[in-house]
Amino acid sequence: MGETMQGLKRSHMCATLTVDHIGQEVTLMGWAQKRRDLGGVIFVDLRDRTGIMQIVFDATLCSEDFKKAESIRSEYVLAVKGEVVKRDDETINPNLTTGEIEIKVKALKILSSAQTPPFYIEEESDVNEQVRLKYRYLDLRRSDMQKNMILRHQVAKIARDFFDSNGFLEIETPMLTKSTPEGARDYLVPSRVHPGKFFALPQSPQIYKQLLMLSGMDRYFQIVKCFRDEDLRADRQPEFTQIDVEMSFIDVEDILTLNEQLLADVFKQAKGITLKTPFLRLPYQEAMDRFGSDKPDVRFDLELINLSDVVKDSDFKVFADTVAKGGSVRAINAKNAMDKFSRRDLDALVEFVKIYRAKGMAWIVVTEDELKSPITKFFNEKEIQAILDRTKAEPGDILMFVADKDQIVYDALGNLRLEIGKKMNLIDKEAYQFVWVTDFPLLEYDEEEKRYVAKHHPFTSPRDEDIDLLDTEPAKVCAKAYDIVLNGVEIGGGSIRVHSSELQQKIFETLGFSKEEAWERFGFLMEAFKYGTPPHGGIAYGLDRLVMLLAGCDSIRDVIAFPKVQNASELMINSPDEVSGKQLKELHIKID
Repeated sequence: MGETMQGLKRSHMCATLTVDHIGQEVTLMGWAQKRRDLGGVIFVDLRDRTGIMQIVFDATLCSEDFKKAESIRSEYVLAVKGEVVKRDDETINPNLTTGEIEIKVKALKILSSAQTPPFYIEEESDVNEQVRLKYRYLDLRRSDMQKNMILRHQVAKIARDFFDSNGFLEIETPMLTKSTPEGARDYLVPSRVHPGKFFALPQSPQIYKQLLMLSGMDRYFQIVKCFRDEDLRADRQPEFTQIDVEMSFIDVEDILTLNEQLLADVFKQAKGITLKTPFLRLPYQEAMDRFGSDKPDVRFDLELINLSDVVKDSDFKVFADTVAKGGSVRAINAKNAMDKFSRRDLDALVEFVKIYRAKGMAWIVVTEDELKSPITKFFNEKEIQAILDRTKAEPGDILMFVADKDQIVYDALGNLRLEIGKKMNLIDKEAYQFVWVTDFPLLEYDEEEKRYVAKHHPFTSPRDEDIDLLDTEPAKVCAKAYDIVLNGVEIGGGSIRVHSSELQQKIFETLGFSKEEAWERFGFLMEAFKYGTPPHGGIAYGLDRLVMLLAGCDSIRDVIAFPKVQNASELMINSPDEVSGKQLKELHIKID
């Protein structure tokens, strides 16, 4: 049941032994977690991937091996043979799954000695992350990190089994592909045999999976690496993993229903959690109006309230002028927050919303006897009452307002909502709340480029009833697109794809591509459309983000074996690194 090592063959993993094995002779191999010498008896906690087993060296039973055991230090790699015995009642350790038993050692081999590691190998280590990543191979020995890797494996296997049982084929797509416009910045790979030309690493297998549908594969999935050269944060990496899915002859409802079943399987098998389906569904605009976000955390209330019509004629010029210019005035009501936020705290929240381009934040504190606020003097009695009625304000509440262009108001109040939720402990951290966000805008206007760009990607299909608007009001076109959001984190997204060459050409034109540019970039797809294209659509999950949420981690780095840091470098092997002049010359590249 394992490999032979210097004459000893492992019979069991450490934490797979139970009281049922008492009396059996076993051979274990692993790392020394710690050693305790009580004089004549030495206890060692032996650790492998499954957990810890206490092993006991008795000087009266094995004098030669006892001397070797005296030399054992933390992280030595050991092989031991011995008998499984029951611990004395007073020494039982209820914190260990193996806490009722131990191994009386009859033979010991020290397979490898170890220097003192730069940090102690323990669960929930508070060691600086830079140090952990520099010595990642040591960090991965910690039990919580190994649990994360095991969970990741389980999620991938559950997904594979689910798709296999539902008639999907796992098909690999190329890593060396072609750079296409739209989306994030590509990672480029120079070609040695085609001087001056470059491959691009795929940001997703989008075009290939559509071509697989044209090829008649009908149902495809792949667990695949993707690459984006973008600024990093806690839930982003330059290389990340997708569960990528595409289906033919389906509609939006088919995809949403199937993927709810997938997620229910993942949560049941990996965490023992039964999900309630169907999930909540919110159209994009409703999500923005209610939560200020297209990835709303619906575990708590604090919804946005539109007050534009109430304040548009008020004497408070900040509000009235904003509405007159086409913006909006919205608020959130922090219920029973009066005792939790001082004036200094409110001033800090004013600065907080400025991070999201808001010019400031107005507020009203509602008490039993009065309204405390620097802005109430600008409103008449009728307007004040309308504000209180619309926000359902009661004594103890604090009303917080932002006035600006809609998108700025959404960003500022959406993030303020999350900040208040955290500060007031409104978020149930044990809850898993899914929501589908649907009916996204097909396009959004880029002020810098002075053109429309795809909200998702240029192959997303508009809703049938909105196609005519492409010629007249492109901004009003909604897409057959959907994102799946878990606890305020987007874990996946997809769409029904365009399967008409005429419609695809019209979308390219709306995006500002000439016919020649479209054919230069996507001619292979346009050509393929000529030969019979099934209606098709799909979704892609961020596997790293999904596992991060399942594991209760704050960063996807904790569920990736060898992640990059903020500047997209890997500290352990020091990549990226310089290469030789010979290599550059072969690639026809000269560095200034």
